Amino acid sequence: MAKQAKKKKPTIEISKVTEIVGPDLNDLCDAAESAIEEGGGFGWLKPPTRQTLENFWRGALLVPGRAVFIGRLDGVIVGSAQLVQPTKNNEAQALSATLTTNFVAPWARGHGLARALTATVEDEARRDGYLVLNLDVRATQEAAISLYENAGYVRYAVHPHYARVGDEWVAGYYYYKDLQAAE
Repeated sequence: MAKQAKKKKPTIEISKVTEIVGPDLNDLCDAAESAIEEGGGFGWLKPPTRQTLENFWRGALLVPGRAVFIGRLDGVIVGSAQLVQPTKNNEAQALSATLTTNFVAPWARGHGLARALTATVEDEARRDGYLVLNLDVRATQEAAISLYENAGYVRYAVHPHYARVGDEWVAGYYYYKDLQAAE
């Protein structure tokens, strides 16, 4: 009986970035395009032009109070998430941050990257002193909804006209996570 070759477990890496250039920018745009085409495009319904996507990612890195995290699978960027701080004039919500633009390219799913990106953003939010993390998601994003609910996020509202997809309204779900209770 011949020995079967063991499959090499893919390497997963999550990191906070302050710059995305060259092949990394190309990989991130490719991953975003795949996610958008699959219906999880953080607002986009169709992939925009490559220049628009590149400008989006470059711009995200320039926004004060926004941290961009990338997920790599075997060295290739395949996903991202962002942590957004409340504005400085919002004292009443100064301890609540937002998780947004969390996605993994469809072809890279199933390795725990979305879970790792979410956990990394949560850890960063805690380190930054936030007590609550908020997010919203389209009702059609079943895998994301399952991820967030299994990670302890509490759905507190449904917006029946959250997004327009074709001729139909799609509901949106709003979640929060108490970061102190989750420790």
